[in-house]
Amino acid sequence: MWTDRGRRAAAVVGTVTRSRSSQAALKSQYDALVIGGGHNGLVAAAYLQKGGVKTAVLERRHVLGGAAVSEELFPGFHFSRCSYLLSLLRPHITAELELKKHGLKVYMRDPHAFTPMLEEGVNGAPPRSLTLGADLAMNLREIGKFSQKDAKAFPEFVAYLDKLASAIHPLLDAPPVDIPGVTTGSLRKRLAAAKTLKPIVKCGLRLGRNIPDLYEIITAPIMKILNRWFESEPLRATLATDAVIGAMISPSNPGSGYVLLHHVMGELEKDMGAWGYVEGGMGGVSNAIANSARSYGVDIFTEKDVGQVLVGSDGAAKGVVLKDGTEIHSKVVLSNATPYVTFKNLTPQEALSPEFIKAVDQIDYTSPVTKINVAVDKLPNFLACPTPDNKPGPHHQCSIHLNCERVELLEIAYKEAVNGRPSTRPMLEMTIPSVLDPTLAPPGCHVVSLFTQYTPYHIEGREWTDQDREAYADTAFDWVEKYAPGFKASVVGRDILAPPDLERIFGLTGGNIFHGSMSLDQLYLARPLPSLSDYRSPIKGLYLCGSGCHPGGGVMGSPGWNAALTVIADLKRR
Repeated sequence: MWTDRGRRAAAVVGTVTRSRSSQAALKSQYDALVIGGGHNGLVAAAYLQKGGVKTAVLERRHVLGGAAVSEELFPGFHFSRCSYLLSLLRPHITAELELKKHGLKVYMRDPHAFTPMLEEGVNGAPPRSLTLGADLAMNLREIGKFSQKDAKAFPEFVAYLDKLASAIHPLLDAPPVDIPGVTTGSLRKRLAAAKTLKPIVKCGLRLGRNIPDLYEIITAPIMKILNRWFESEPLRATLATDAVIGAMISPSNPGSGYVLLHHVMGELEKDMGAWGYVEGGMGGVSNAIANSARSYGVDIFTEKDVGQVLVGSDGAAKGVVLKDGTEIHSKVVLSNATPYVTFKNLTPQEALSPEFIKAVDQIDYTSPVTKINVAVDKLPNFLACPTPDNKPGPHHQCSIHLNCERVELLEIAYKEAVNGRPSTRPMLEMTIPSVLDPTLAPPGCHVVSLFTQYTPYHIEGREWTDQDREAYADTAFDWVEKYAPGFKASVVGRDILAPPDLERIFGLTGGNIFHGSMSLDQLYLARPLPSLSDYRSPIKGLYLCGSGCHPGGGVMGSPGWNAALTVIADLKRR
């Protein structure tokens, strides 16, 4: 979809921009090869090179970033096409790789959440809404519109979440406990492996008497916890959205509590739980990491599609062969692809045991997400908080939660998708980053991201068609229109990414944005499998470094960091 109005709005634009590959020539031999130029692969490459390991990154697409990528989908409109917000990137990675020096700029959002109601205003007043941000007094006033009891409880709830989230940080920046090392071998080896217990000990000491609270939030449905704290539906539903983002679960499913905790454990500019926009889109993160990696000497290439990992007669990885037949040799290979792609598509099947392949087949990649990127020539104007003359209000910089007034709406949307049908009243998280970042759209225009749930990978057992995509987007736009009349008329272009599209374009198996569900059976020691939790694979010299590894999905960098340290340690022992 690209209308005449869209072409006129784009008259001021320049040419399409792409991430350029390194100008270095592709060599036939490296110490390490990283498959995939997503943010974790780039982080791994940077730390490998810093550790003295000559490294190259091979990205199959024309643009760097993997799921954290910026693309000009319509002339003048630059989108964070997949991942769309930053918070979870570990502060030590930002500092050590000097990402701000290499171009990373983040726009902080305050307020950060806006939930408008669909209701008739009282005595001519606009519909109510709930806005949350860093200002505690404002939060209490906003929550108090629905429940004074909830307003009183909210500060304690925030402190409760902050304590649990900060206690987990030591676990993010280290591989899981080396169980075989601790339990078998010589006393000397056991004592060496015991060092891997240190993060768990730190976590436990930080938690203290709150250890049962962490166990509960990790295992419980989030509604069990939210119902204990709050009574008002808009607040419970707004908080519950973070417990289901990217996950084919409802707020009443066990494990949804951990998904909420995962999304509040990040920080920006030392502000716990804050989320922000990256200048130029999320590709700005990946490009900053790539610039840092290049400064250390990493060779980075785009449009280099790896066909297969080369496995020698000794059963060890010795490099890769590109789909054009080019062979590149290396001592080790790191895959930033999903575990499924790595072991089913890139690794010779005869090099893996049938039992291992069967286990890989059982990894859950179910995804509820359809991402819709929208170019508009006018800012959405919400009935609940109208603003004149196409001027943004504070709520326009927020994550705008639509169809989230009641938890029941999320439950119904989930059940429809579980039964094979796209939700008829989908959960919509709208963001408008161009409100803070003018580089993303032509003057007066904006880019809108709709992160929507719930949609199945197959529609009642069949493949998605273009008609299905358009029909679902029409449904989503119809609901936006109810909250912000005039939205549909402002649309000049849209990009619809159903789960199969997220898989095809970005390599996200099943369309899962986390490289595998963040379910209790796929976390920590079991991510992605119990036999793969230490980033090493059954193939000597082949490692995983993507979000399918501990500590999981989101733009964190921790899987790449942890994998790089593991590889460096193994190379030193050779």
